Amino acid sequence: MSVPDALYRLNSQPDVRMTPTDLARFTACTALAATLAVATPTMAQVPADAAQRVDEIFSRWDSNTSAGCAVGVSVNGLTVLERAYGMADLEHGIPNTPATIFEGGSLSKQFTSAAIVLLAMDGKISLDDDVRKYIPELPDYGDPITLKHLMTHTSGLRDWGSVAQISTWGREQRSHDHDWVVDILSRQTALNYEPGRQYSYTNSGYNLLAVIVARASGMSFAEFSTERVFKTLGLTNTQWRDDYRRIVPGRSSAYNATQDGGWEINRPIEYVHGNGGILTTVGDLTRWNQALTDERFGPDFTRMMHDQAELNDGSQITYAGGLQVNRSMGVRTISHTGSTAGYRAFAARYPDQGLSVSMLCNASNAPTGGNGQAVARVYLGDAVQDPVAAEGVPVSAETLEAYAGLYRDPVTGNTVNLRVSNGTLRAGTARLTPLSDTRFQVGTRQTFYDFHKDGPGRPSFSVNSWEYTELSYEPVDAWQPSSAELAAFAGTYESTEAETTYEITVEDGALTVWQRPGHTFELTPVYENAFRGRSGSILRFRRDADGQIEGLSLSVSRVYDMHFKRTGRPASVTDQ
Repeated sequence: MSVPDALYRLNSQPDVRMTPTDLARFTACTALAATLAVATPTMAQVPADAAQRVDEIFSRWDSNTSAGCAVGVSVNGLTVLERAYGMADLEHGIPNTPATIFEGGSLSKQFTSAAIVLLAMDGKISLDDDVRKYIPELPDYGDPITLKHLMTHTSGLRDWGSVAQISTWGREQRSHDHDWVVDILSRQTALNYEPGRQYSYTNSGYNLLAVIVARASGMSFAEFSTERVFKTLGLTNTQWRDDYRRIVPGRSSAYNATQDGGWEINRPIEYVHGNGGILTTVGDLTRWNQALTDERFGPDFTRMMHDQAELNDGSQITYAGGLQVNRSMGVRTISHTGSTAGYRAFAARYPDQGLSVSMLCNASNAPTGGNGQAVARVYLGDAVQDPVAAEGVPVSAETLEAYAGLYRDPVTGNTVNLRVSNGTLRAGTARLTPLSDTRFQVGTRQTFYDFHKDGPGRPSFSVNSWEYTELSYEPVDAWQPSSAELAAFAGTYESTEAETTYEITVEDGALTVWQRPGHTFELTPVYENAFRGRSGSILRFRRDADGQIEGLSLSVSRVYDMHFKRTGRPASVTDQ
């Protein structure tokens, strides 16, 4: 079936909507599309059963008792599919439609980058500027953090939301605004790593970019975006959620799937935006994708948006201006996903095939990358080439067993446990395929473990991947402390960076942490002086020159090595 024939068939169905703009484009471009279909053999085609196959992908959410999704697909700028599934509002029985407004989570970041790039083209800022030129409240960490670092997640800044979560006042418990973001970041005494050393996803950079747009332009970030981006491109259903209390006609609610098979409301209660917070439709995302393809803001804008960062060692990463520039399913892909509260989102372009896919959901159990890529597969067809695991080379059982055991990252304290199962070395569920006696590939990813024999005992290994300039793991032994050893850790620990206090006691033979106003969690021993806490955190107790415990170091999610100072021991300790 030709592209125009498919368009006609799909647009004649009652649940497919083509906007007047798309209809005009379709009428004007029908002949061109037919020509391209012949002249461009790699162009995505529209299978006759495309709509049915997309319906199958979303069948789980296609119910009047379920939250759901909307999806849009275009080929060479022509909308070939718009569909919606499930309910926008379960309380009032309102279904999702292609015109429903959802929140886009982190795919918002490309719109923030667009505002920054436009200001740079105006000559009001430079991507090489030090962030402290615009936000002097931030500490001076020695090495400058540039706006480019902020755009590409290479700044080393801790994620402010993760810091807030440490204090139990996370993003779903308090209505943070940009003043809170700057305040939290102004209290951080250290970076996760020196700027440019590695890639580590952090929302902090994009919230600071939103603040910079406001300070450099003299108008709010939302106003600047509306005037310079949304209105220019005709994104009439797009705005920022800068005030979560504002009434937005046509907006869906967002829901978490509950364990009993039901749903509960989970909409953002924050004012921060730029890291997320874009309110939009699949139709507007389709138009945005096409604007990036057509260079609507000019070639310099397009280049700066797609300019992938380089780490300090000269290696290139896949992240650019709020966009991942990579290969997926064997084809060039420019994409980003989003997840905030109960909203999920996916937007991708496959430039060699002229394909654009947009997906917005208000169901927390909708897999963003999984469903989005599944839709793309329908239209990519034979262009899809899934990665194949390397065959590997024979390695002796003795060598594999020599690598098995527990390892830690000395910076964060995080661990990797390697084990041998059925003659295969594994890291968790990932198969490590030997490419030599010392190099192993992690699954089908372009990530490699290189083992180094540094002395007696198990070797260390380094991780070779695009994210890192240098990441290594050293061998450690599992540890089961005695009651007396546990008792030595009891005490009061305070962090000015997270503005919180841990009261640590021994209860029923285990270390227990208590925080105001009534949060408790248990610590599980991992290796000597190190414990695992809630949300996968690692707490390492620090000792002074005399071996006395003086504090602890906390690493969790996007926060590395935050120090707590020991300020006292509890009045009584129960040793079991």
